[in-house]
Amino acid sequence: MDFCDCSSRRLTSIPSTLPRQIKGLDLSKNLIQAISDDNLKRYENLRVLRLHQNEIHSISNIAFKSLQNLEEMDLSYNKLPSLSPAWFGGLHKLRHLNLLGNHYTSLGEKPMFSNLPSLRNLKLGNLDFMALYEQDFDGVLSLDELYLNISQLRLYAKGTIHSIQHIEHVTLASNLTLLPDLISDLTHSATWLEIKSTSFRKSQDSEALALLNDTTVKTLMYKDCLLTDSSAARLIEIINTYKNVTTLALEDSELLGTGSGVPFLKNENSSLSTIIVKNLYIPNFFLFTDFHFIYQVVRAIRSVTCIGSKVFLMPCSFSRSFKMMEYLDLSENVLTDLFLESSACYLEGYGAWPSVRTLNVSRNLLTSLSRVSKALSKVPSLIFIDLSQNMFGDTTISSCIWPENLKHLNISDCKLKMIDNCLPVTLEILDISGNHLEEFTANLPNLKELYISNNRLTMLPVKANLPSLTLLIIRKNIISDFFKSDLINFQNLTKLDATDNNYFCSCQFVDFAAQHNKLLLGWPENYICDSPPSVRGNQIKDAHLPILMCHRTLVVTLSCILAILVIAIIVVLCHCLHCIWYAKMTWAWLKAKRKPLKVSEKEICFDAFISYSERDSEWVENMMVPQLENGNPPLKVCIHKRDFVPGKWIIDNIIDAMERSHKTLFILSEHFVQSEWCKYELEFSHFRLFDESNDSAILVLLEPIEKSTVPKRFCKLRKLMNTKTYIEWPSEEEEQHVFWANLKAAVQLEEYPEA
Repeated sequence: MDFCDCSSRRLTSIPSTLPRQIKGLDLSKNLIQAISDDNLKRYENLRVLRLHQNEIHSISNIAFKSLQNLEEMDLSYNKLPSLSPAWFGGLHKLRHLNLLGNHYTSLGEKPMFSNLPSLRNLKLGNLDFMALYEQDFDGVLSLDELYLNISQLRLYAKGTIHSIQHIEHVTLASNLTLLPDLISDLTHSATWLEIKSTSFRKSQDSEALALLNDTTVKTLMYKDCLLTDSSAARLIEIINTYKNVTTLALEDSELLGTGSGVPFLKNENSSLSTIIVKNLYIPNFFLFTDFHFIYQVVRAIRSVTCIGSKVFLMPCSFSRSFKMMEYLDLSENVLTDLFLESSACYLEGYGAWPSVRTLNVSRNLLTSLSRVSKALSKVPSLIFIDLSQNMFGDTTISSCIWPENLKHLNISDCKLKMIDNCLPVTLEILDISGNHLEEFTANLPNLKELYISNNRLTMLPVKANLPSLTLLIIRKNIISDFFKSDLINFQNLTKLDATDNNYFCSCQFVDFAAQHNKLLLGWPENYICDSPPSVRGNQIKDAHLPILMCHRTLVVTLSCILAILVIAIIVVLCHCLHCIWYAKMTWAWLKAKRKPLKVSEKEICFDAFISYSERDSEWVENMMVPQLENGNPPLKVCIHKRDFVPGKWIIDNIIDAMERSHKTLFILSEHFVQSEWCKYELEFSHFRLFDESNDSAILVLLEPIEKSTVPKRFCKLRKLMNTKTYIEWPSEEEEQHVFWANLKAAVQLEEYPEA
């Protein structure tokens, strides 16, 4: 822990249980009354010690002795009745010391700060402070800031502050009586002189400022002061004679009067170039009628800032008098479209602010962007215009005419819904943040920087023509993703700030963002996934998505390949295992089973059905059939060529033929094994053999067939050959009559129903 905040805890003493290694300790706004020898002894690493706004009235001389590394100490607004140089002995690194708001009346008899060689910022004084003596600042040679609250000072030894050789910024809250002596001592040491909480009611009250005619002071500031017509007129006379002061500032002050004080001005070459007015309260501002008396003063002014002072108009003649002004800030006032036109001399032939390069009229009451652009179109040198925080959103934007050299335009926070047709092509920097834009399609060939945050864009402005864009700030929109195809439109883009959007972390976007993170400002802390729910709230770089989501194409491809392989394997297996044949056979067999298993004797009309291969038809038809049908007794056989019913499904013909025959003759040969229909006939025969428990199958071996050569898928045939005796056709002619006799005997029934 480097810093310990113990403020506003109602502590009455410094805690002794804090970590010894702390470097910062804030004990402000407590009830501590005293600091003893040992209260801070253990915190020797302290660099910052804040004790302001307590009840401290007593500090031991060695209370801070151990704080050799202390750089900042704040003892302001306590109840210290006096100060002791012994407190600061040994604090060689102390740079910031605040002693404001206590009850001491002087700094003591000895030099208070002579043992602080590193002191750069010193604040002292209070409403009880009465005297500054000549030795009070001995040992202090240079300061960055000196704040003196000495409004009740009664005694000032001339030359006291003069001992400090250089002071960057001096703040004096002093009474008017001693102000001349104080300013005299600061004339050749201070760079920035701030006069605070002082009332200048009479013209002579401003006389002390005449001492700055020959000075090192560059900036003169009035803060929380009061001016009147007469004192302001005298101040104008004085600053018109300055040869070194370049900046006059009035902040949080009040001007009483109606502008009736008329200064007597000589033709001087004043060094004043910058005027800053912030929060100037003019109760009777509506009575001010003429600024002609200061036209001469402002001719050499280069920069004017007038903020929060209810300015509603700069008369055209007054605007034309700023011959050399390059910077004009009229923000946070009450300018309207009409009064801006008048101030810019739009209604009087132009000529206002001939050298102005930067104009800020933000936070006013402007309502028409096209009207404002036309009013400023003839200010020849304008390069930068700030129109932010006005109320352009509720009006319809027509064509706009801008200064021909305009490079930088700020129209942020104006509630704009569209702007594309009202932008000059000369722009190099455009800020349209904080509006209600849903798309941006402008043609800006020279634009280098685009600030379009806090709008309603759903994608990068890819429809706009922005070939020169190098920086795109598009934070806080509703962009879900962007890809390389989007960035192609911005060939020169080097920095992209797209933080705080509602990103859909798809696999492609996560990979793209990771590969192009050098382009992204704020990466990775401010790039957060909004969806899918599994990674919501995670940084994009830490979004780990399922493989199926990230490689869907690959997964689908592999799945298809796997499916094809499986199908191919199944096809190969089916071919090797004859699954198709078995499927056909099963279907035919099931079809056969749905028919009656047995027909009546009256329906049997054939002695035998001959199942044979077409390639064996010559032998069957020319030899077997005549032998059987012309024998004694004659047998009636069924062959498919002659006896099948034309037009009937062949399967049904086979089934009917077998069921209407007493026997089935299978003419076995190599051709028979190759015949699909023979296979069916064999299967149906086997079906009848087992389902009807008969002996209807007769095997005739037309040519030798080894049982081992019969394919395994002919399981029925193999089984029949193993279980039944078959008749073999002899090759010798003398044996053939025995074959026919045996065949007829096998086919003939023991009893014929017909004789």
